[in-house]
Amino acid sequence: MKIRTTELLSPAKDKETAIEAINSGADAVYIGANAFGARKNAGNTIEDIKEIIEYAHKFYVKVYVTVNTILSDEELIKAAELIRQLYEIKTDAIIIQDTGILKLALENKIPPISLHLSTQCNNRTKEKVKFFENMNLPRVVLARELSIEQIKEIAEYAPNIELECFIHGALCVSYSGQCYLSQYIGARSANRGECAQPCRKKYSLYDKDGNILIKDKYLLSLKDFNASKYLKDMVNAGVRSFKIEGRLKDKNYVKNVTLYYRNLLDNYSKKTSSGKIFLNGFEPDINKTFNRGYTTYFLNGRENCFNFNSPKSIGEKLGIIKNAGKNYYIIDTEQKISPQDGLCYFSKDGELKGFAVNRVDRNKVFPNNYIHIPQNTEIYRNQDVDFEKRLETSKISRKIGCKILIKDNYIQAIDEDGNIIKEIMPDGNVPKNKDAAKNNLINQLNKTGQSDFYIEELIIEQDIDFYPISQINALRRLIFEKLMAKRLDNYILQEGKEIKLAKYPLTIGDYHENVYNKYAEEFYKDSGCNIQEYAPEKEMPVNQTELMRTKHCIKWALNKCKSKEELYLIDDRGVKYPLKFDCKNCEMVVLKP
Repeated sequence: MKIRTTELLSPAKDKETAIEAINSGADAVYIGANAFGARKNAGNTIEDIKEIIEYAHKFYVKVYVTVNTILSDEELIKAAELIRQLYEIKTDAIIIQDTGILKLALENKIPPISLHLSTQCNNRTKEKVKFFENMNLPRVVLARELSIEQIKEIAEYAPNIELECFIHGALCVSYSGQCYLSQYIGARSANRGECAQPCRKKYSLYDKDGNILIKDKYLLSLKDFNASKYLKDMVNAGVRSFKIEGRLKDKNYVKNVTLYYRNLLDNYSKKTSSGKIFLNGFEPDINKTFNRGYTTYFLNGRENCFNFNSPKSIGEKLGIIKNAGKNYYIIDTEQKISPQDGLCYFSKDGELKGFAVNRVDRNKVFPNNYIHIPQNTEIYRNQDVDFEKRLETSKISRKIGCKILIKDNYIQAIDEDGNIIKEIMPDGNVPKNKDAAKNNLINQLNKTGQSDFYIEELIIEQDIDFYPISQINALRRLIFEKLMAKRLDNYILQEGKEIKLAKYPLTIGDYHENVYNKYAEEFYKDSGCNIQEYAPEKEMPVNQTELMRTKHCIKWALNKCKSKEELYLIDDRGVKYPLKFDCKNCEMVVLKP
């Protein structure tokens, strides 16, 4: 059976995080530039991105830069200049949302860089993906809501375009690119990188008669995505790139999650990058890092993907309150609890509450602020200081395998990707002991230290002169420098193919196409689609508008699928949002008031 090749794609908010992701086994990283990214607070300079690329390409790791917001006419001109700069520093691809960029590419107004279609493009039908394939584009990022069967169907329907899928991290409750709630509430557009996350706020649920069904709960807040148990199925379904969410997360989060998925994915496919991860005794654990509870979402049918009680991290389950004293708890758990750990629990009214551990005395846990917690209450740990310390101090390095052959007075080095360099052996001294001279050379060459290589095999097929240690070290440095130069010379930067026009699946488009500039409008027109409404960021449609369409359904959550009752969400300002239920497609819609 042929082993598939897949990519593990990790997020990075900055240069330091990107380096950690690469060292932890990422095949590619995605990062924001200084403008036009869907995470406005995660921007980076061209100089920093250039340094990341230079480091990444040593390991044949790719770097993708997000330019994935919708753009005004003036911004599109600036984005074109940014894309030119990213191309010049050898960025492997840019991730885009605005189809105005496709119009620029069709008119050769940007350089031939690879263009990946962001999940913000609403890539959830086989027809939409086929459209991009027909344009000769290299990759689409699929909607998170798709099942494995739907992914497989898309892969079979559009076999000549790479499919990228999220596998871990925070979930947007709305279909990506189709959420206008933040824009409506406070003119902070999710499609322009300014989402205020209204889905993580409290709402109350009312019926049409004004009866309160649920009071002040996080009715639009989802758990975090964890697709780890379906990786093999996703590989077999045709997923090419496995994406971790988290461009606002810190380096420890990225390090831990990347290591975890690297270990798993290697069981089912071959990685696209080079190098071996050297990890000093640390075991990654995604239960110990930020999470709101985990869900596999819709990969294998509908499940409980929501958390109405809290949008905060609950971490890992520790155990239960077995007993309590005057100022301490006895927690029934098999795990060690340490001072400064953060513990939490759900109170009687469902609120997530927590405390820090001041000290631990055998089986007694003394909190910083004692509150009576009922017996048998489940306790979680959302801050494990020992784990974070091990994660922070763990020595992780990535090195490229190298074989060395010394023969006929030449030293030859070949790396794991087949790059070869060859040098004449330097003159040494006549050895007093040939075996000792040979062993001395072997021992010193194997001391690869802080270099980017490790020696998999060292073969010597000739007599060896005696060399002082300083001379062997200089030889090793020379070999590795030349081998790295050869690697970088042979790095293949996949430039974008020439794209072409194709027929869009729709002939009439409304605000859902997110047209914010004249180039995007012209792109759709050229593709056979007449745009009748601009993006809500430009002008909010007059008619009743979908502020959000989601696979998460409150009726399903309340076991009311067959109920015909009209329901409304009311936020903390008293604004009333009608809910519409598209039962045929098993979707819920939040409408403009």
